[in-house]
Amino acid sequence: MIREKTVIVRHFPEAFTGWARKRFFNEVKGHLDMDRPCVVLECSQLAQMDKHIVLMLLRCLEEAMKRNGDVRLAAVSPQAKAALKSTGADILFRFFETSEDAIASFQRRTILPNSRNDSAQASKPAA
Repeated sequence: MIREKTVIVRHFPEAFTGWARKRFFNEVKGHLDMDRPCVVLECSQLAQMDKHIVLMLLRCLEEAMKRNGDVRLAAVSPQAKAALKSTGADILFRFFETSEDAIASFQRRTILPNSRNDSAQASKPAA
């Protein structure tokens, strides 16, 4: 039996400055303090991303990765994606159109190649 992962979804608030940023990070960080956290940050309310938001996203990802988890982004506007791309942070995140798509991505099983069969194939002489 395969157990589904618990995925936490947090929505960015419309107004996201100062204390709201700190409060949001602390709420998300509370979900990251577990083994293999799976967090979706829903970004539909963020029309723009400033450097403070990008840094906060990177901190969230860092905390998740320390515990073998991941943070995925959903509903990111083209302007926000452009801001992430300009910093190079876009390559660190997986983007999804909806929160549901991001949640589903955590539930998919990853099939790894059988290393024993791969090495056996590699050692066979070419015909």
